[in-house]
Amino acid sequence: MTAGLVLALASALGTNVAFLFKQRGAVLAPPVRGRHPLRSAVGLFRSRWFLLGWAVAVAAWGLHVGALALAPLSVVQAVLSGGLVFLGVLAERYFGFHLGRRQWAGVIVTAFGLAVIAITGGQHSSAVRHYSLAALIAVECGVFALGTALIGISMHGRVGPAAEGLLLGVAAGVLFGVSDIALKYLTQALSGGVSGVISEWTLAALAASVLAFYASARGLQLGPAVAVIAYTSVAANLAAIMGGVLVFRDPIGIGPLAIVGRVIAFCLVIAGTAMMPAPSRADDTPGRST
Repeated sequence: MTAGLVLALASALGTNVAFLFKQRGAVLAPPVRGRHPLRSAVGLFRSRWFLLGWAVAVAAWGLHVGALALAPLSVVQAVLSGGLVFLGVLAERYFGFHLGRRQWAGVIVTAFGLAVIAITGGQHSSAVRHYSLAALIAVECGVFALGTALIGISMHGRVGPAAEGLLLGVAAGVLFGVSDIALKYLTQALSGGVSGVISEWTLAALAASVLAFYASARGLQLGPAVAVIAYTSVAANLAAIMGGVLVFRDPIGIGPLAIVGRVIAFCLVIAGTAMMPAPSRADDTPGRST
């Protein structure tokens, strides 16, 4: 459990650094167009900042897979949601954003919730966990449908660019959650040999990741950067935590006190992230996407 939490923390740091690099590159790249996916991808990767962010994201993904193999999915995702602490510090100190008192209060609340989860996490190290195939199918299909629906809604053009960016950020997060749930299943399937990872869930993880890639990049081009990243993180974590509890039967706690404490901790993590919307850059100008 402890090793899984350490890997999850490292993944959270890398993920948020990657998001900030990718945002800096995405706003310099040509607009992402759904009708021209290859051209859009080439345009993004021609930006050195985006390419650097993508490389960091790949490394963070590897740490994430390692964390999923060593700790329950819901615990890993809760730790990753606490990564918004890293986002706030990095965005303000190194990327030119400014966080107000409300945003820093969110950082403190999220950090406290994360600490409670880490302290109580050892209670589950010896628990044997299984998964429900029926729940896996239902959750994956439902969450995937939600993500694609949000992308469709954002394409209607009835909302402004900032709102469209936030919708795409949520859609990307939901689809990242689909991938995370599939990856957790695949880490368990590895116990049956390499052939265990060759399945429809590998395809589900790849399809969700590709859609999330484009939705996230376009969202970063349109919406306020830190808000889009925060919304993506919250949506991904909510989807994956739900998958951990419903699909993999991750325990909420052992005994009334542990259950209450962990429920409060999960709520604090989510509430803390909700208190960190849309910090603004000091050099923002109207109409500029950040």
